Amino acid sequence: MDFTISDDQATLAQGVRDYLAGVHGPEVLRELDAEESRRSDAVWQGLVEMGLSGLLVPEAQGGLGLSLLDGVGIAIELGRAGVAEPIADTALVAAPLLVAAGGQDALLERIATGSAKIALQHPVNPWTADLDTASHVLSADSDALLLAERSGTARLLDSVDPLRRLFVPASAGGAAIGTSGALLDHAALIAAAQQIGIAEAMLAQATDYAKTRTQFGQPIGSFQAVKHHLASAAVKIAFARPVVQRAAVSLGEGAAHAAVHASHAKLAASDAAWATAETATQVHGAMGYTYEVDLHFWMKRAWALASAWGDRAFHLARIDAAVIGGTLPIGPGHSFA
Repeated sequence: MDFTISDDQATLAQGVRDYLAGVHGPEVLRELDAEESRRSDAVWQGLVEMGLSGLLVPEAQGGLGLSLLDGVGIAIELGRAGVAEPIADTALVAAPLLVAAGGQDALLERIATGSAKIALQHPVNPWTADLDTASHVLSADSDALLLAERSGTARLLDSVDPLRRLFVPASAGGAAIGTSGALLDHAALIAAAQQIGIAEAMLAQATDYAKTRTQFGQPIGSFQAVKHHLASAAVKIAFARPVVQRAAVSLGEGAAHAAVHASHAKLAASDAAWATAETATQVHGAMGYTYEVDLHFWMKRAWALASAWGDRAFHLARIDAAVIGGTLPIGPGHSFA
């Protein structure tokens, strides 16, 4: 299994990173936080014009026809920029599932043009994100994956992340187009990828602060204890990234252990983001918890995504069941078979 990033994939991710750095910085997050809707038509349209909505849509339906591994690279950048628009759910989770289901060409064309937004719903989550603005709902009911047009009103819930819009789930319904497990695994993977970007953003903020904040006449980043904390966070992120990439290729190829790989990715990335949030907060001192410090936007997103699409206990149980149950052989002879 080859999950290395090609030059083209790296260039694509860097281009998206540069674009988002210019149009979706902390000042935009603060502006959105002040808006009741927490959403911006301009931000959404910019993402669409960048081609992100059609990233995984086949070329025949107006998309770019790229792979799930490409999608993971973009999800990392969405997490790094703190993007809360439903582009990840629609373009990186729903789109490949609709492609696999077949017979959804018209909807895929709308996704590519940005005129359709898909809300994702699964029993593992007691909420549905961005239900109020969705054109369709992709939901899991028992063993089936259901697709329906959204109808009715949506009741807003509170979230630890002020930029996430969570609603009481809609009644499941619609036509069965696949299996429910595919939704959970793909959504967990994309959440994990965003956690990598979130963790890297928090680490960068903490590192920059450590270079400028002085104590005892020198930057706090010169102190060994601070260096070690930041280095430990960097190692956790570096170890989690290939796990996420492996899961992307595994799901994209329909590998036998794809579900376990997705759980491993969610577990590793969420643990890395959680640990980095703690480290970044400590480096910032008491200010790390305050609204005045930009860090809190990414920290709250890390907390929110850690429990989305299966929390730590859920995914650890899936991995334990596979390893202890013997369905997933472990060891150097099996790791990359």
